[in-house]
Amino acid sequence: MASSAVIASHLSKRFGHGAHQITAVDDISLRVEKGEMFGIIGPDGAGKTTLFRLLTSLMLPDEGQVRIEGFNTLKQYKEIRRIIGYMPGRFSLYQDLSVEENLNFFATLFGTHIRANYDFIYPIYRYLEPFKKRKAGNLSGGMKQKLALCCALIHNPKVLFLDEPTTGVDPVSRKEFWEMLGLLQQKDITVVASTPYMSEAMRCHRIGFIQNGKIIGCNTPQNIREAFPWLVLSVRSTEMFRLLQDLRAYPDCRACHSFGAYQHIYLPKGSDPEDLHRYLTRKRHNDIRIKETDATIEDCFMDLMAKKGESDGH
Repeated sequence: MASSAVIASHLSKRFGHGAHQITAVDDISLRVEKGEMFGIIGPDGAGKTTLFRLLTSLMLPDEGQVRIEGFNTLKQYKEIRRIIGYMPGRFSLYQDLSVEENLNFFATLFGTHIRANYDFIYPIYRYLEPFKKRKAGNLSGGMKQKLALCCALIHNPKVLFLDEPTTGVDPVSRKEFWEMLGLLQQKDITVVASTPYMSEAMRCHRIGFIQNGKIIGCNTPQNIREAFPWLVLSVRSTEMFRLLQDLRAYPDCRACHSFGAYQHIYLPKGSDPEDLHRYLTRKRHNDIRIKETDATIEDCFMDLMAKKGESDGH
């Protein structure tokens, strides 16, 4: 029996031909253990959706192979589709069918019915049951996501693939959605989810960073943050845009990015924040505030992207 739920080996996918060819997935290898919640984060166009289509047997790779619970996506895709659930980023259920009709339809596709797995989907379906006669197209964004998740779970899958499941959903619904995924973990379901939200990625056991079709880093959130090689200072003043420019011009600055109400500057460890304060005073900034802070997942991702750009010669 396979020890890992998902194994991808040297996976590549290209689109187009000649000078117009684009490599969407570039030699990706990854392994997701059974019962793990694995997050994939990256910017738009990084290759997340193409990777998910390869992992779920919806698209054939140009090179490499994928095994899901020991089954090969090229030769045993029928077996795979019986044991996985897939929720694409765009709402893809039938808008003119009611909540109950959508669930019945997907249950029938998998040779089951709602009552057979009612207890399994109840923690999520309980939010929808009062509106089971309502057409899916008339649901709110958060309720549509709950319905899509129920449909992906109606056949009690072993592995659940979620491609940016909370994009465009309000913060409260996003939080509820990830709390529901936490409940699924108690049922030993393996979850592979992509997200553009770093706060959501922090809920995963491990995170894979994807950029330009390549996995550029993979580890636990804690290990990723602890391995950050720079001192991070949060800085603000009365002129935030000019502050960003001046911080980037600071001689010891590795990089500087805007994070909410502050600018995050990366300096060599051991740097004295007072030196930076004196520099900004000379630049005639007012109400300067500097505080040392722990690296966020965003900080780590930005640094990894910069290192990847340097190694590629950009």
